[in-house]
Amino acid sequence: MNKKAVALALLTYCELAAMALWFSATALIPALSAEFDISGAQASLLTSAVQAGFVAGTLLSAFSGVADAFDPRRMFMVSALIATAANAAILLSDPTSFGIIILRFLTGVAMAGIYPIGMKMATSWARGDTGLLVGLLVGALTLGSASPHLINSFFLVDWRATIAAASAVALTSAILINFVALGPGAAAPRRFHWRSALAAWTEQPLRLANLGYLGHMWELYAMWAWLGVFLDASFRMTMGSAITGGDAAIWARIATFTVIGVGGIAGSILGGWAADRAGRTTVTMAALAVSGLCALGVGFLFSPPPLVLFLVCLVWGFAVIADSAQFSAAIAELSRPDMVGTMLTVQTSAGFLLTLITIHLMPGLVELVGWRYAFAGLALGPVCGIIAMGRLRAHPASAAIAGGRR
Repeated sequence: MNKKAVALALLTYCELAAMALWFSATALIPALSAEFDISGAQASLLTSAVQAGFVAGTLLSAFSGVADAFDPRRMFMVSALIATAANAAILLSDPTSFGIIILRFLTGVAMAGIYPIGMKMATSWARGDTGLLVGLLVGALTLGSASPHLINSFFLVDWRATIAAASAVALTSAILINFVALGPGAAAPRRFHWRSALAAWTEQPLRLANLGYLGHMWELYAMWAWLGVFLDASFRMTMGSAITGGDAAIWARIATFTVIGVGGIAGSILGGWAADRAGRTTVTMAALAVSGLCALGVGFLFSPPPLVLFLVCLVWGFAVIADSAQFSAAIAELSRPDMVGTMLTVQTSAGFLLTLITIHLMPGLVELVGWRYAFAGLALGPVCGIIAMGRLRAHPASAAIAGGRR
């Protein structure tokens, strides 16, 4: 393997291992609800506290300039160590207490030094393949986010094993990231002024790419956060006559991992490969259209045979993430080289701030209209995203995206 392949393989593993912490508690919502009878609001906070922490961390990073001021490997390492410690501390906490929410918040703060920094490191190796490289990182994020569902399938009796396993895996990323080589496109650390971060919104091409990303994020994390609960409820109802509720729960977790993890990593990599060849706006608009249609229709399959529901969810899991890396790739291509880290941090900060709304909307929607219509509101995001990316496609600056393949 050449130096680039080794660096990217190691970076991808580190991203995957660290991102397992993101949903390590969210994947346990059904088990925690059964053992401790936590409320819907508490369940939402297990996920949204991470999002809120991530937003706080990325805002701090963006307006202090640390994303472009230090060696990214050291920042990744420190962040991974903090996130691992916060996640492991859940084992010493009462799952019904507010302390666990604080720990999830701290995990999210630390993630601000992992996810966008990993993308910055990947783009340092880009040579006409930015979409694919960032796609690999987003695929790792997706698989890492889904892995607790798989772990929990095998440790269903003791939820603590999931937390411990995710923490142990994440710790390895903090060690191995120090061995990742940076590519020739890596910019030297620079002095920073906080106003530089505003370019993400004052420059029209960057603003349109960010608006497309916001449309994507309106849907993505609410789908990821609540798909497992949705499938668990559906499988318990449709499989109840054939197998026990415990078996239905295991199948729901395996299905959730497959939809988010397997479908997601395939979507990220194939989406990146296609965008580098057919164009970023082409791929993002197509993926947004498919995922939006899935959000509108998946609720109507809540009660039919589980296999039908699973297959539609698999398509959704593929489409909902196939465009994700391309918004970040576009930002990297439209930004000054010495500002890539900050621009990616600003983008992810805005996107994850938006997810706080949709994640908390879902329990209320389920109560109000049931699972049949609850996901339909997520389709608003893809509609707005398609409009924004269509406008970016028509902008002259889009010639810089994917070597002119818009």
